[in-house]
Amino acid sequence: MHVKCINCGFVCKKNGKTSGGNQRWYCNNCKSSFIRTVDNSAKQLKIFHNWLFSKQTQKEMPGEGRTFRRKSSVFWNIWPMPPKIEEQRNIVFVDGIYLSRKACILICCDEKYVLGWYLCRYEHSKAWDALVSRIREPILVVSDGGTGFKKALKKVWPKAKHQRCTFHAFCQVKKYTTSRPKTLAGFELYTLAKDLLHIESKDQAIIWITRLTNWKIKHKEFLSEMTRDESGALRPTHERLLKAEYSLVRLVKTNTLFTYLESPWAEERNFPATNNRIEGAVNAQLRAMLRAHRGLSIERRIKAVFWWCYLHSPKPLSASEILKVMPTDKSIAKLYSNMSTKAQLEASIPTWGDAILWGDLHNYDSLPDNYWD
Repeated sequence: MHVKCINCGFVCKKNGKTSGGNQRWYCNNCKSSFIRTVDNSAKQLKIFHNWLFSKQTQKEMPGEGRTFRRKSSVFWNIWPMPPKIEEQRNIVFVDGIYLSRKACILICCDEKYVLGWYLCRYEHSKAWDALVSRIREPILVVSDGGTGFKKALKKVWPKAKHQRCTFHAFCQVKKYTTSRPKTLAGFELYTLAKDLLHIESKDQAIIWITRLTNWKIKHKEFLSEMTRDESGALRPTHERLLKAEYSLVRLVKTNTLFTYLESPWAEERNFPATNNRIEGAVNAQLRAMLRAHRGLSIERRIKAVFWWCYLHSPKPLSASEILKVMPTDKSIAKLYSNMSTKAQLEASIPTWGDAILWGDLHNYDSLPDNYWD
């Protein structure tokens, strides 16, 4: 095998060895001398991924963790970017996972892959807008009712059908009534919400809505009872029960509770009624990974989630390509430092995606409260 010059490409010859024992090469064409090094960064990145997605501790790695930490530290500087999804999906699922009080990652996936992810301080319409704008409009989207999602859906995916997760709708009622209600009205509403999980036809849905209407009529006098609070103001005695009932009525009025039954092709496509796909196959896996590697800083926990999402996205790049094209803390900080106003930042987002915002993590707690508004 011939060794070619790193400067001009001509074949080189051996030129002794360095004091460290490495072979030195000499080029007769350009008169340069060099040492050929082997770049094993891609191999080390794969080792880093294998550790991150396993239950191994750093101490179990070669060198009792010291060698592993030294070789893998560079990979914590990389921000895996989400792909742009141009192929239409029949069904997508969206949800947000909180890693701390000020760090939430919004995730969108289909039946097989993670399609997109976005870092924000909390769930709001602009964050959802940034997430779904890179994904082609699907036929149906299932959500758990995250704050601001409905507004973003209407703006970016106006033709997509929206299904509110029925299990989350049940949990919302359970939060107010508890699993052991002490009143007859509370017990009946809890049972009604529980039956929501077993509706399989449009006729059953109509019967369920009728039962909800009859429940409100039956307990109208009970629900209208008022009590004076400590300040002397009148408040509904059964306020929590009213909130539980309103959470169901609102979903019925907005036609998001039984979308999986209303579409003319619902039976063909077998549309889901819950967000179980993203809860079990994505969020649960992310929590298990973070639990296995307890002690990571908030920034590394965020990047760990990004790495998991990227490697479970459609057609992720190879390890060597990732190292070439993915932005790093240094490249993001350099670009961000050249921007003096928020308007300049927003104008650059379509070019760089959301990576610019991620560079703020180094000063995350010092950001003003209205930064993401």
